[in-house]
Amino acid sequence: MELRHIRAVVAVADHLHFGRAAAQLGIAQPPLSQSVKALERELGVVLFERDTRQVRLTPAGELFVADARGVLALAGQAETRARSAGRGDIGELAVGLVGSAVLRLLPAVLRAYRARRPDVVVRFHEMPTATQLERLRERTLDVGFVRPPLPGPADTEFTVVPVSQEPLVVVLPGDHRLAGRQRVHVRSLADEGFVLFPRQLGAGLHDRITALCRRSGGFEPRVVQEAVQMQTIVGLVAAGCGVGIVPGSVGSLAGLGAVFAELIPTTSPVDLALAVPRQGVSPVTANFVAVARDVTRGGRLGGG
Repeated sequence: MELRHIRAVVAVADHLHFGRAAAQLGIAQPPLSQSVKALERELGVVLFERDTRQVRLTPAGELFVADARGVLALAGQAETRARSAGRGDIGELAVGLVGSAVLRLLPAVLRAYRARRPDVVVRFHEMPTATQLERLRERTLDVGFVRPPLPGPADTEFTVVPVSQEPLVVVLPGDHRLAGRQRVHVRSLADEGFVLFPRQLGAGLHDRITALCRRSGGFEPRVVQEAVQMQTIVGLVAAGCGVGIVPGSVGSLAGLGAVFAELIPTTSPVDLALAVPRQGVSPVTANFVAVARDVTRGGRLGGG
């Protein structure tokens, strides 16, 4: 049963006139009549009584048209939803993120995305960079906020879209001997125990921190406690378990009882980026990446 035949029957039922129904559909009258006759043959019933003066629906025609209107409405809805999905206006999006992305960047990106795509359901999953890469490979995540550089072979599997840069800062217990300083030299941390996240969960940022200690402080950081999430690191530092070096946006967690200070020498900023699979990106994901690029002005939304 073809939709064009159903549309023809409903149009004739609306006008009870073949000429006006054909004009509504934008076709000639003979093809319209052929569509109606084809559907009547397929159903094995007469849908219209015709004579030289008028067209009337038969009882079978009245029942058929009542149901056919619902069929056409559903077909129209399916067409609309398919086109919306093709544009990325509806659907679901699974977003991975490192903990520090929640503190400043994500709220700005999410507000803009929801304003443009209110019918997309967005689900967030906080996890380290390494875990995100595995989930992106498994396609249980669509896109992820990660800390580059990505280890091989991930650097060839994913497109990395920079969205933020921020400095590294030191986080200290509130009663630490250096807690009153606005700026702290890396060398002064040489004898401290560090609270740091495991390298296997975020090699890019981990290596930046250890390289800073070696290059500017002349020491290898002595890790006394590992923690996965930034807020956990800050909480452990506040409890006196050690000191930490973290992205600047983590400074918004000062209310936990730790204090933050700038580092000397000034370091090059650390990146936060979106990791996007190189193949099979959905329209929903592509739209999210485009919004993130817009909001962050091409990757320069600063941390602090």
